[in-house]
Amino acid sequence: MSPKVSIITITYNAGEFLEKTLLSVLNQSSSDLEYILVDGASTDNTTTIIRKYEDLVSKARFAIGSDQFRWISEADQGLYDAMNKGLNMARGEFVWFINAGDKIYDNNSLELIVSKLRDFPQSDVLYGQSLIIDQYDKALGERHKTAPAELNKRSLLRGLVVCHQSILVRRSLAPEYDLQYRISADYDWVCKVLSLSGQNTYIDHYISRFMVSGLSARQRKKSLQERFHIMRRHFGLCATLGAHLILALRYPFTRKYH
Repeated sequence: MSPKVSIITITYNAGEFLEKTLLSVLNQSSSDLEYILVDGASTDNTTTIIRKYEDLVSKARFAIGSDQFRWISEADQGLYDAMNKGLNMARGEFVWFINAGDKIYDNNSLELIVSKLRDFPQSDVLYGQSLIIDQYDKALGERHKTAPAELNKRSLLRGLVVCHQSILVRRSLAPEYDLQYRISADYDWVCKVLSLSGQNTYIDHYISRFMVSGLSARQRKKSLQERFHIMRRHFGLCATLGAHLILALRYPFTRKYH
């Protein structure tokens, strides 16, 4: 029987942060999951950490069995290529990316999600809020773009209003990431998902802790250029220009976290 959720972690030379991510998954009160780690041939202690927890899983130290813990370590073409590998390995009904440094919000988060699915079995997407943390796990607050209670594709004219670590997508409609985008392929991916999804179910709760210091934060100009191109593809030039005008007018009054 396939697990309800495939939780996928992408990692590369992130041994400093990986263990907290692993524990946030393995300590879930619900075991209706499989855990997939995709490592990009790290040169630090990443694979040593993964093997440690693979051994602990095999010794029944956690609720999941050995067949629910899988990993690979090989060179890739970057983050989104690795994410595609994770998608192709997944067997669960839903996929959920919790990358190295990020955490599931608490030990009961998956149980909350599975319960929501029992109430809304036709859901194609489940999503909730994210708490922003720094590299020391200190809470910094919510993103200024908090997830709306009603989510559809046009919601994304305001940007990526749902943190990528707080959206679960039915695997049967999850596309691969477009590798022409190096920084903002996640925004394109969510646009495609919401073009296909029927019922998008809101979870009024934090479901992830997102560690800042990501690729897009370090290369913001390139990220904005890619996002403009993606938005134009999905919404047309006029809607994209109008959305950017509104975003520019609001920007001086927005706080990074709140």
